[in-house]
Amino acid sequence: MKAHYQDPAQIKRRRIEAGLTQEGLAQLAGASKAHISMVERGIAGASAPLLGRLATAFGCEVADLMPPVAEAATA
Repeated sequence: MKAHYQDPAQIKRRRIEAGLTQEGLAQLAGASKAHISMVERGIAGASAPLLGRLATAFGCEVADLMPPVAEAATA
């Protein structure tokens, strides 16, 4: 059972598209590189405040970091 609701692949894709390393994103979002790595691999979840900071770093909405609605409904 997943304890988190963000889409790890979406976070990683947006980070790469933004030209950021995990360390660079961690600095922007006020998190550790290790935590960003775990979030991207689906091992750890991101808190609501961290999701907000990630969305700000990517210039998107928090909802853009979530899985599609159909996928979320089956989780």
